[in-house]
Amino acid sequence: MAVTMNDVARAAGVSLKTVSNVINNYEFIRPTTKQRVLDAIDELGYETNLTARSLRSGKTSMIGLVLADLSVPYYAELASEIMKAAWERGYRVLVEQSGNEAGHERAALQGQFRSLTDGLLFIPLALDAGDIITAAGNKPLVLLGEFVEDPRLDMVLIKNHEAAAAVTTHLLAGGRRRIAVLGAVDGDTTGSNGLRLSGYKAALAAAGVEYDPALVVGCDWRRDGGADATARLLDSGVAFDAVFGLNDALALGALHELLVRGKKVPEDVAVAGFDDIDEARFASPSLTTVAPGRAEIAERAVELLIERIEGKGSIGSVQQPRAAYALRVRQSAP
Repeated sequence: MAVTMNDVARAAGVSLKTVSNVINNYEFIRPTTKQRVLDAIDELGYETNLTARSLRSGKTSMIGLVLADLSVPYYAELASEIMKAAWERGYRVLVEQSGNEAGHERAALQGQFRSLTDGLLFIPLALDAGDIITAAGNKPLVLLGEFVEDPRLDMVLIKNHEAAAAVTTHLLAGGRRRIAVLGAVDGDTTGSNGLRLSGYKAALAAAGVEYDPALVVGCDWRRDGGADATARLLDSGVAFDAVFGLNDALALGALHELLVRGKKVPEDVAVAGFDDIDEARFASPSLTTVAPGRAEIAERAVELLIERIEGKGSIGSVQQPRAAYALRVRQSAP
């Protein structure tokens, strides 16, 4: 026999109305009471009828997350943090992969996936601001990432420029002067790659080190992209004594290629990345990297989206983690 709300109420020692308030995320409930109800729900395996509740309230208590590819470690770990933040606020998360394709991004903004959710967290890579605003309509939307910035949209951003400058400054302080950058192209100015490249350039200038475009190598932000870019650098004969991958996957690919080629890390070449994914700690040698404040990014994004779902505040908020970033110095670039 299916578990009912009455069963949950009896198990938690509360009224049926209190169970309903908890399920519907009513804010004026004592935390201890709310926890008793949630524990009873978990213990009994109670499942709400989302369809019926949606018809009554006009809300699903579901938020959507659209990102490029869950096989990218940073996206997977960010998605996990977003799910935790949403769960704590009474929401669940539906995840959609866009594959960096404009058609898939547009479908997520206006198709069936969108209709299943009360609001959307979106990491756009293919659509511009105008496309997003047109496709999204009136449903709440918060952007993550730096590929699109527009005052008509809510956004949660990373301090990319400052964090990349901190990594570069650390490498320079270790005596490195020929620091290769993987994942950007000379002249990039927008998005995460452009912002991180500008931070790199600023740190070089502050240290009086000349910028060399030959050390900037464009590639996909994946391990194989980092390995291929490093191989091209080694085969070209361009001298370098450090590698800065604009994400950890690139840096890990570079680390692998350097070791395969017989280079000692960090003695011959120091290696640093960006994102502080779990894998960075367990690489050999472990990877120096930047922690961008992933948990707080998730918290702020979910909080902002729920505010919009509840009709609070005005659209156009730009937020960043309070802690901003932290440099994790490890064996690959001590």
